[in-house]
Amino acid sequence: MLSILASEAVVHHHELPIPAIMYGVIAMVAFLALAGITWSYRSVANRHDHKTSSQQAHH
Repeated sequence: MLSILASEAVVHHHELPIPAIMYGVIAMVAFLALAGITWSYRSVANRHDHKTSSQQAHH
């Protein structure tokens, strides 16, 4: 009985498909890509300043 419980208690470890550090590298690349996309939209509102000034005159 004890040997049956001991054999079922064996934990099977699986190897990761890539090294553990690569998960962090992939996450960092993804966040930097998203930061680049966000940064590319800087001052978009200032490019259309002529639209906002005419709208403020109507209000």
